[in-house]
Amino acid sequence: MQLTVAIIGGPHGLKGELRLDVRTDSPERRLAVGATLETDPPELGPLTVERTRSLKGSMYVIFKECHDRTVAEALGGTKLTIETDEQEDNEEDAWYPHELVGLEVLDPEGYTLGEVISLEPMPGQDLLVVREPDGLIARVPFVRDIVTDVDLDDHCVIVDAPPGLFSEDEMILDQPDEPGDQP
Repeated sequence: MQLTVAIIGGPHGLKGELRLDVRTDSPERRLAVGATLETDPPELGPLTVERTRSLKGSMYVIFKECHDRTVAEALGGTKLTIETDEQEDNEEDAWYPHELVGLEVLDPEGYTLGEVISLEPMPGQDLLVVREPDGLIARVPFVRDIVTDVDLDDHCVIVDAPPGLFSEDEMILDQPDEPGDQP
């Protein structure tokens, strides 16, 4: 299976160094010096890591195939991918985005809140992007206090959402208690 390890950002300097948007939990292994990565689009690769460094929380890389700014600019937005066996990284409480997409989102009582349509990696925590039954989109912080269970066998995730996270919550909160009352 093809997994995205990083997405190439903009060039840094004139000698082909590139900033990476890292998408793996183990960049030291996946982006080690000498590692060869496939690319998406495929015609831009494969690329071999020559050197890496970290600066102010970002990762920078130089590839053997890229030693000037012109080539580096052409690589912007390219996905670095690897072929992997899902079983090799079988970590508890860790899921690939493709495993989550399509799962039904339920509240703790079993009511449907929507369907997972993607996972957005963010600096603090990832966000589950959920399409609600009415078509609205909710972004759910993928933390244990809110996403209390991921059950791949039952094809669902349980979300104990704080009030206002989903659109139905907002409608309930906005409705007056008695006719004539103002919210």
